[in-house]
Amino acid sequence: MVAPATLYDAKGLLKAAIRDPDPVIYLEHKEAYRAVRGKVPAGDYALAIGVAEWRRRGDGLTVMSYGMMLYECLAAAEQLAGEGIEAGVLDLGMLAPLDRDAILDAARATGKVLMVHEENLSGGLGAEVAALIAEHAFGDLDAPVRRLAAPDMPLMLFNATLEEHWLPSRQTIAAALRELAAY
Repeated sequence: MVAPATLYDAKGLLKAAIRDPDPVIYLEHKEAYRAVRGKVPAGDYALAIGVAEWRRRGDGLTVMSYGMMLYECLAAAEQLAGEGIEAGVLDLGMLAPLDRDAILDAARATGKVLMVHEENLSGGLGAEVAALIAEHAFGDLDAPVRRLAAPDMPLMLFNATLEEHWLPSRQTIAAALRELAAY
């Protein structure tokens, strides 16, 4: 699993990972410790492993992401809504297992998909999602699946200015969504 979208998800997914009888690797994005704020409900709860969730509905196109990039996608989608472009945002929630049905349903619903993630473009999760959609929903697409990710570099930059240039941002996501919407 990877960085959850909210504090509620973080606690719920961590509990689900602990309770799962199979081995689970649980990763949290360091930036989430300070950037993500929200209320956590009282009581015992655990979220389902392998279930994607719509964070924003939109019928023009679909953007898929997870972890901290999800927040950039949500900000870009809100910006585009002011321009008349309605983008739905699907939170994949985790890397494995992928919610294949939710991914394919979302791709078929709008026919246009942008996959955003922080890792390298080549060999990243976006390539896997694009391949999944191409294999099982190709005829339902109005445009090729688009991926937006970090460039193919063997290391992560630790300079704030370079990191901002390296990672997708709400501006680059919004630009990619505009291009996809016009396709």
